[in-house]
Amino acid sequence: MNYTEQTPLGSALTGMILELFKLHSRVLASGDKLVAPLGLTSARWQILGAIIAAGRPQPVAWLARDMGANRQNIQRIVNDLEKEGLVAFESNPHHRRAQLIVLTDKGKQTFDAAMRLQAPWVNELSEGLRIQDIETMREVMLALRGKLERNTDIAEES
Repeated sequence: MNYTEQTPLGSALTGMILELFKLHSRVLASGDKLVAPLGLTSARWQILGAIIAAGRPQPVAWLARDMGANRQNIQRIVNDLEKEGLVAFESNPHHRRAQLIVLTDKGKQTFDAAMRLQAPWVNELSEGLRIQDIETMREVMLALRGKLERNTDIAEES
């Protein structure tokens, strides 16, 4: 195969992206293990968190957009959460078919329990790291995400 030659910067970014893939898998597996006793997975926990972060009831499509995820995947998980009594659907006065998603009391309690487990886990995980390095990495990830989102928006307009 004939690959286009990468610049040194492109090569470094490729290495970081490959490590991000591995890190993502490890974070999800660790999160799954952490919240399994609560009947959650990382994906379910993330959706509960997105509902709380939204600050007001939103339809699935908006949650998916905010999470940078596929609407159909989020819908499937929200349906499972609803069956387990963690979320409920409310009518949307602005759109008849796009129901709003709200946490139930059980959902709030479950999310709170997950966050009580998360605090010691993340505190231990962060030991030995420098806050400046974490903040720099976050800035780099935000910049890359912004570029990818702009490229996606341009591609969708074409």
